[in-house]
Amino acid sequence: MTTPDPDGPLADQLLRFTRRVHRIQKRHLHECGLGVTPAQSRLLRTLAHYDSPPRMTDLAERLEVVPRAVTTLVDGLEASGKVRRVPDPTNRRVIRIELTDDGRGALRELHGARRSAAEEILAPLTDEQRGVLGELLDTLIDGAAESRC
Repeated sequence: MTTPDPDGPLADQLLRFTRRVHRIQKRHLHECGLGVTPAQSRLLRTLAHYDSPPRMTDLAERLEVVPRAVTTLVDGLEASGKVRRVPDPTNRRVIRIELTDDGRGALRELHGARRSAAEEILAPLTDEQRGVLGELLDTLIDGAAESRC
């Protein structure tokens, strides 16, 4: 005989909420008309945090994906002019990825799309509920970091 899973309904709610967030973000990305996928958007945001152009392996590590996935994302973003491959100044075998001016402009547009998506997602909540949600999310995020160590 199995015992009921007390967290089962909560886990289902989290999964449904995650899918809703992704669906809304994807729609807002599509509406901004940049032709950028959610994964490409994430890569652009990650690139913006580097002081100098990173290697693809650095991006793969930061994004927690295999290097081949980064290659595919960079190929698409390079084709649309949002990033470019540049040679490493100290090692000609190494290629680095940098944002172009178009990429920086796209990041500004993407920021607006993400903010609009967040506003839509949070619209049903009062200010007090948003504060509680923020605290709960901080607890879950901090707990996840501790459990990985």
